[in-house]
Amino acid sequence: MKAKLNQKFNKEINHVHFIGIGGISMSGLAEILRNKGFTVSGSDREEKNTTRHLSSLGVDIKFGHKAENITDEMDLIVYTAAIKPDNPAFAAAKQKDIPMLDRAQLLGLIMDDYENSIAVAGVHGKTTTTSIVTEVLLAAGLDPTISIGGFVESIGSNLRIGNSSYFLAEACEYADSFLQFRPKVGVILNIDSDHMDYFGTFERLVDSFKRFAKNIPEDGTLIVHSSCANQVIDGLKCKVIVYGEGSQIWAKDIKYNSDVQPSFTIMDKQNALADVNLKLRGAHNIDNCLAVAAVANVLDIPIEATVKGLQIAVGAKRRFEHKGEYNGITIVDDYSHHPTEVKAGLASASKNKRLICAFQPHTYTRTQYYLEEFGKSFEAADVVLILPTYAAREEPIGPEVNYMSKMLCDEIAKNGKQSLFFDDFSSAAEWIKLNVKLGDLLITMGAGDINVLGEGLISGDL
Repeated sequence: MKAKLNQKFNKEINHVHFIGIGGISMSGLAEILRNKGFTVSGSDREEKNTTRHLSSLGVDIKFGHKAENITDEMDLIVYTAAIKPDNPAFAAAKQKDIPMLDRAQLLGLIMDDYENSIAVAGVHGKTTTTSIVTEVLLAAGLDPTISIGGFVESIGSNLRIGNSSYFLAEACEYADSFLQFRPKVGVILNIDSDHMDYFGTFERLVDSFKRFAKNIPEDGTLIVHSSCANQVIDGLKCKVIVYGEGSQIWAKDIKYNSDVQPSFTIMDKQNALADVNLKLRGAHNIDNCLAVAAVANVLDIPIEATVKGLQIAVGAKRRFEHKGEYNGITIVDDYSHHPTEVKAGLASASKNKRLICAFQPHTYTRTQYYLEEFGKSFEAADVVLILPTYAAREEPIGPEVNYMSKMLCDEIAKNGKQSLFFDDFSSAAEWIKLNVKLGDLLITMGAGDINVLGEGLISGDL
């Protein structure tokens, strides 16, 4: 990796500094470089588990993005998409003319170092599917290096550093990040309208996925779901495997148990490959597992290892994660934050429980853009509790800060659901304490910090 960076910048790269080092992906990349012998430093807004872990590995971390954090001995600056040109550290690096890469560019360069690189893309299901591939690679004893956008219990992290030619990465489409990757095996799970604050139009989003597919080398393979294959495969020189209903890799004899956990037969055309029983819930995870089976097939992984990996997979944290019990109700946390994901996540819930969903919208623009779709996506819930929007990178839309959340609450009510807005987690927790019944299921849902609500009920902090 040192040689590759040296060649890119025509200078020796020894000290790499990360602006925003505490992010889940950035912290993983920093650890990989530290493991490869680089001097690594970084800055972030505040201390968190990732920065504490990196500090224990000898990474020098400063808090606050200050200009004085950038010093002349730094050879390369890595930054996240959230870092803007007016960031003092970013501006200081520019002024000092230190070479710079964004997070995705560095990840792409790291992946190029591995003969068997795998990148999992798709608007929905990337983290879950990458976590399932993780289990299969481990079951096959392939000792992979893994970079994933969520915590996976079996590796105890979002990162695993292996000693083989296998590198597995989650490939995010936002800001065209995944166009920096040139994987030997690329996966496209689905293409659905999202991130319109960046892409502007669905056609522009589809074009980005097309370019991701074209980055796969001629001796590589694209694995793509039948629902979007025709949108991306024209003109490709790599091998293409289509999975899903009516295609090469498909599921036969699908059945569900009372917890919506499916069992089915994996088919390759008309040949039965294996029978599997999943711990994962919902119809969407059948498709995710078919994609993983196709990856395993391309990598010549024995079917026994594939089945073992599929059947032990439970997904990443915050993906329909059982959190515990509170006064006789079950609490589950889920990361879904797009209408399609919300609908699939709620459909994964047991049908014999009253379902209360506490939803925290993620970004104002997404809520505004998909307001009507969101209104229809809570059909499986009995009661919907709406919390203030998690702003992430955005400024509020409307006359007051909770305008979009209240609009969403009204839209859900239009579709015949009991929908209530709460100003904060504490008031939502009080409603739950007064209104839940023995045997109810509470799902906290969203990509922000909504998990605090369920965890607070269980711990007694709320």
